[in-house]
Amino acid sequence: MKKLNLTDKRNPDYFYSEAIKTLRTNIQLSGQSIKTILITSCYPNEGKSDIVLSLAQELGSIGKKVLLLDADIRKTAYAGRLGVEEEVKGLSQLLSGQVGLQEVIYSTNFPNMDIIFGGPSAPNPSGLLSENIFKVFLKEIREYYNYILIDTPPIGTVIDAAVIGRCCDGAVFLIEPGNVRYRDAQKAFKQLERSGCRILGAVMNKIDTSDDKYYSSYYKHYGEYYRRSDEEARIK
Repeated sequence: MKKLNLTDKRNPDYFYSEAIKTLRTNIQLSGQSIKTILITSCYPNEGKSDIVLSLAQELGSIGKKVLLLDADIRKTAYAGRLGVEEEVKGLSQLLSGQVGLQEVIYSTNFPNMDIIFGGPSAPNPSGLLSENIFKVFLKEIREYYNYILIDTPPIGTVIDAAVIGRCCDGAVFLIEPGNVRYRDAQKAFKQLERSGCRILGAVMNKIDTSDDKYYSSYYKHYGEYYRRSDEEARIK
């Protein structure tokens, strides 16, 4: 397994870090059987990849073996975001039979965190993800990790997350308050439910605490993870 030195250029934020710890704790409390976790959103640019990366780093920091899987084989961004200048293999190449599993898993300088990049853009992403090879691949690698965090394209724009959800133990839905219409959020949420994947809860992100007294009073819960039972899995 090749090792990469990744660079996280984000500035530290205490309140954000505390919220990620809350998210990590609630995921751990979801049960030992919850290992493959899909993270999606309604629209692009809601901060989904930042949440996934931060959560992977946080889980790794407490000794959990984590795989960050970039399943956006339409428009991957992790290599550039993390300062990877060399050519790397990715998920699209694995699913299309161009490379083997050991060629796409990279260890990193972040404690206990490995990564699989999305790879070159595929002409038929949902078709590749629907094939049995993806299901077999997830089943194989789950034996080696405590958690596999899967970053998917927004479910409100493409169907990939729903396809991937059929192979996952749970899903977390990311919401940017004030930027996502209720009707669109409900539609996206129900589409994810129809995949048969257990909805673990939702994350509120990009909350402007300076202009809203309600959110200001809950500033320490920025990005808070809301757990809910299967019967209560809905956006209010």
